[in-house]
Amino acid sequence: MAKATSEELGIKPIGKLLIQQAVPASIGILVMSLNVLIDSIFVGNWIGPVAIAAINVVLPVSFFIAALGMAIGIGGSSIISRSLGAGDKETALTSFGNQITLTFLCTISLVLVGLYYADSIIPRFGGKGDIFEYAKIYYIIVLYGVPILGFAMMGNTVVRAEGKATFAMIAMIIPTIGNLLMDYIFIYLLDMGMHGAAWATTLSYTSCFLTILWFFLSKNSELKIRLRHLKLKRKIVHEISSLGGVTLARQAVVSITYLIMNNILFNLGQEALIAVYAIIGRMLMFALFPVFGVTQGFLPIAGYNYGAQKYDRVRQSINTAIKYAALVATLVFIGLMIFPAEIASLFIGNDPNMTAKELALNQYVLAHAPNSMRLVFLATPIIALQLIGAAYFQAIGKATPALLLTLSRQGFFLIPLILILPNYYGELGVWMSFPIADLLSTLLTGYYLNKEIRKELIPKTTN
Repeated sequence: MAKATSEELGIKPIGKLLIQQAVPASIGILVMSLNVLIDSIFVGNWIGPVAIAAINVVLPVSFFIAALGMAIGIGGSSIISRSLGAGDKETALTSFGNQITLTFLCTISLVLVGLYYADSIIPRFGGKGDIFEYAKIYYIIVLYGVPILGFAMMGNTVVRAEGKATFAMIAMIIPTIGNLLMDYIFIYLLDMGMHGAAWATTLSYTSCFLTILWFFLSKNSELKIRLRHLKLKRKIVHEISSLGGVTLARQAVVSITYLIMNNILFNLGQEALIAVYAIIGRMLMFALFPVFGVTQGFLPIAGYNYGAQKYDRVRQSINTAIKYAALVATLVFIGLMIFPAEIASLFIGNDPNMTAKELALNQYVLAHAPNSMRLVFLATPIIALQLIGAAYFQAIGKATPALLLTLSRQGFFLIPLILILPNYYGELGVWMSFPIADLLSTLLTGYYLNKEIRKELIPKTTN
């Protein structure tokens, strides 16, 4: 039965298959984003906006290390999907075993480095002034759980590569429910402050890992590895690194963007503007979850059919994924344009006992966040093409174009723009950098995707 599930990727109608894969993936991404969103809302209401800014400082550091697991997972899952499509199960097993070994070695090493250099890393990411102590508490505790999160994220992508999107979704729902309950207990009932928020997040990672582990130890998975599969194979490691490097590079650029943004905004508006960006950053992760879900659902479909040389289905999957992602992106855009003030107010507490400084900080955030959010999300309807286009090259194992297109938005366009425009337009220049980068990266991706489709997926006619 398990084998038939992966074979469905090459048989079922693309539209139905994409919904089947994308809906669970979207829900999984939604609940993963809720982990961060719940922390932010609870922390903002029960601790204060400086605490939200502190979490914003820590996120790029912990996310980068956790992204190692996702990078290794996506890189290996591309091999697994194509191998299953080609009927080569041994290569799929070797890939999975190598993914486990790589995740262990990489995450443990980087966590040790992260702990050793904690006092120098936090200020570099904007953890200055009143933010530092809050950020350090959260940073240390969350970092303990990052290897567990790395294994959970790696395993989750492999579950999807097997075609088990529903279980992958369930594995992401469990930690969110746990995080919600533990946040309430640790922060509100036990008054543990930032310690409580950090421990709730870390323990929620653990529940996700245990769920994924059970899947692979049970009869649900068709990937039953042996000790020999854990031994690193140069060819497999190279391909995992090349393809996974796309995801890791993307997260590295995200982390660099946070570093630059936090420092620029601190210079422009101290803790208050970082708090504004923290709210916008949560929405960048949370509001776009259905678009990312379509992208994740698209990956195994494209990879499997490409491996099976069913190029007509690959073309159909590209077109369908872009249409679905564009539709949900437009709906997200409409909601954000209409309700930005209501969204921002969710993150701000109304404790009557707050100090004058805290009250002024809250009022500043509420005044600046809505229009800033509108500007950042201005080009949201067109991002589907950029995301699906970059994901396509990753799915079929072409690491170089996948890397360049993935990095185009933030690496080639956004970072230079946020370094240049604020010098002329101040805070406005920061927020306008986002839609300009979206537009330029979408145009670039559209050009290369169209070129690739014409070259590789359209049958050549002979006279």
